Amino acid sequence: MSSLYIALLAGSLLVALGLVAGLYSAKLGFSHLLVFLLVGMLAGVDGPLGLPFANHKLALGLGNIALAMILLDGGLRTPLSSIRAGLLPAGLLASVGVLITAAVAGVAAMWAMDMDWRNGLLLGAVIASTDAAAVFSQLRNSGARLPRRLAATIEVESGLNDPVAVFLTLAMIALITAPAGQDAGLASLLARQAGVGLVAGLAGGALVAAGLRRLPIDRDHDGLSALLLTTGGMAVFAIAGLLDGSGFLAVYLFGLVVGHRVSAIVKPALTALNGYTWVAQAGLFLLLGLLVTPHEMLRLAWPALAVAAALMLVARPLAVVICLTPLGFGWRQQLMVSWVGLRGGVPIVLAVYPVLAGVPGAYRFFDVAFVVVLSSLLLQGPSLGWLARRLGLHGVALPDRTDAA
Repeated sequence: MSSLYIALLAGSLLVALGLVAGLYSAKLGFSHLLVFLLVGMLAGVDGPLGLPFANHKLALGLGNIALAMILLDGGLRTPLSSIRAGLLPAGLLASVGVLITAAVAGVAAMWAMDMDWRNGLLLGAVIASTDAAAVFSQLRNSGARLPRRLAATIEVESGLNDPVAVFLTLAMIALITAPAGQDAGLASLLARQAGVGLVAGLAGGALVAAGLRRLPIDRDHDGLSALLLTTGGMAVFAIAGLLDGSGFLAVYLFGLVVGHRVSAIVKPALTALNGYTWVAQAGLFLLLGLLVTPHEMLRLAWPALAVAAALMLVARPLAVVICLTPLGFGWRQQLMVSWVGLRGGVPIVLAVYPVLAGVPGAYRFFDVAFVVVLSSLLLQGPSLGWLARRLGLHGVALPDRTDAA
């Protein structure tokens, strides 16, 4: 039992340190995500504690569960009004926009890291999606108030683009690892991922909502309601995964359906759910910080920074212009959406997939994704509120999603 106690003590102290440091970093405009990553790195092999951790399979499993919890929380908190206002532009950004972002970032990776086109596009897919919790935490902390349609677009896009990035990553891995001359089955993979995720999320949400209506739940059962919502969401996530569908799409849609149909039960439970999301965020980023090896990451620092610059300054803005110009978004709004595309846990978790799949040189993907996320949180995060004010964007208060970023 001594090893269990030591692990529990170390984990508790690291989480507590990250939480306390995050309270101070937020005053400077930096995300809690950044603090947890840095604490994990300090505790890892190159840090003062020197804790060895190289279990990519465990990191992927726990990372997927944590991301599912974060998406569930986001879906439950997204009001129907945001879906109506932002679905079309968000849907374009989460589909066409992610494809464009992955393609341009992939070309940059081919040039900066001397990769072939398949590995370059795989890396582009890994780093293509944005992070919802990080975006809204940063904007709320800055006091920014965005126009309703703009806020809704950012909110809905950040929940929808993760499944697309996962599909692109799996598709490129299948293309790379398929034997020569054999069909990688990308069309069937897309149909299965999207179809199963869609059906599982909508059907699971409808069934759970109907069940919750029949239970004798009142305001004294907020904690119980939060547990029921969490277990329902995780069950839907697991079922979609077992059927080779997109669990991320399923759990986000589950949250949207349940949050709309039984809002009277969901709203009082959000406080408890916020605590669960904090645990998921903290555990995820501490684990990812432990997994990275800083001295190896530094060897790729300049090429990785070149990819990060191409992503932030070329790929994301180009995708935003192509997707939002036909919908009547002005240049100020497009600039805000371009810069608000923070990267968080998803790229680092997705970078583990090629490692486990045995893609040659896949360890470089993890290091590059880590540099991209760090660059985004350091440069984009603290400047979001300032940019919104400089652009003169005024509107409604941002929706209360989660402070767990």
